[in-house]
Amino acid sequence: MLPISDKCVIISDMKTTVKNLSDTRVEIKVILEKAELAAARKKAVARLANEVKLPGFRKGKAPVELAEKQLNPNDIAQTALDIAVRIAVPQAFMDNKQNPLVIPEVNVTKFVPDESAEFTATADILPDVKIGDFKNLGVKKAELKISEKDIKDILENIAKSYAEKKTVKRAAKMGDDVIIDFTGKKDGKAFEGGSAHDFTLGLGSHQFIPGFEEGIVGHEPGDKFEIPLTFPKDYHAKEMAGQKVVFEVLLKQVNEVTTPKIDDDLAKKCGPFKKLDELKADIKKNLTAQNEHKVEDKYKDDLVAALVAKSKVSAPEILIKDQLNYIKDDISRNAAAQGLTFEDYLKQVGQTEEDWEKEARKIAEARVKSSLVLQILARDQKITVKDEDVSAKVAELRDVYKKSPEALKNLKDPRVRQDIKNRMTIEKTLEFLVKQNSK
Repeated sequence: MLPISDKCVIISDMKTTVKNLSDTRVEIKVILEKAELAAARKKAVARLANEVKLPGFRKGKAPVELAEKQLNPNDIAQTALDIAVRIAVPQAFMDNKQNPLVIPEVNVTKFVPDESAEFTATADILPDVKIGDFKNLGVKKAELKISEKDIKDILENIAKSYAEKKTVKRAAKMGDDVIIDFTGKKDGKAFEGGSAHDFTLGLGSHQFIPGFEEGIVGHEPGDKFEIPLTFPKDYHAKEMAGQKVVFEVLLKQVNEVTTPKIDDDLAKKCGPFKKLDELKADIKKNLTAQNEHKVEDKYKDDLVAALVAKSKVSAPEILIKDQLNYIKDDISRNAAAQGLTFEDYLKQVGQTEEDWEKEARKIAEARVKSSLVLQILARDQKITVKDEDVSAKVAELRDVYKKSPEALKNLKDPRVRQDIKNRMTIEKTLEFLVKQNSK
């Protein structure tokens, strides 16, 4: 919504025409006549007079009628138009019960100083959302299952964390860790991302394409050799999928890995456990807690998706773009943590930016629709969060981030507090939705 500097001014009998460009975008045509422009002109003269200095008067203190004679008529006309538009735009949207999501784009189509003005104001708006039946969504919560294999996998990872490594002078075999230099070549030329020095590789870890790790087995430290391979047809980097390549490898070191047995002794190393069964029970307990959260989150997501499907809701383009930027920023931060750029990430997953945006757009649109549906459901059901609850949450966050001056500073920002309140309201609305579908 445009800021209104002259809050006390209301334009009466303003002529407006609304044109729906889409479900989420409108154009409002506004016609201002002589009376509206006269009021704006009066304010324009008063504003410009503040910059006029006349003999015998301090700057801005001369009578307005005297100062006006010193003003450029074009300056008065343009300032009057600016004031009139700034007042008229928000009122036009308010009168027509439209809620702009951004500052409207204004295009003046006609202006006769002191006589009339016409302009259009275009903006993305909050769409008309009609909530479907939120009590009978037919969504089932997934069953929580912890298998023996789940526990076994964690025990094996724990054992590996306690593994001992010893450098050996023998041929490499599966289960060893090796240190290698390698260069991947296609048609005799090194290809991007196919080379590394002093790379540690666990043989049998399946980090590389099929055949690479097997090609190292049987070689001894100091050996230089080639491994001819063909990339899988479904390889994520499309430019390499199905391509024949040759890896030139130098095996620099072989480390024999000795993994401890999964027994009572291993359990004792992991904490206050005397028996392996105690460690297993603890693993199962933690897995159960983790999976309960996952199951609950998935159930909430499925409920919202089902509600969106039953509701009438459109996603404004401006909000979709905001979500796309958020998704891209999130990926960029994660990539940067690994020393990569967003472009590097795209190469890794074998996508062009256009391909990525096409897929990410679906996610962004779904997020926007979910958010709008939950907001309207909260409004309709009068779901609110008390200020004292927000203050309690802010106090909790202050304690969490007490060692971060920047985070503490952000928590004082009213916009951050409002964002926290919005998040709490959404969570409360999700709890309401779960309750309505658990009867």
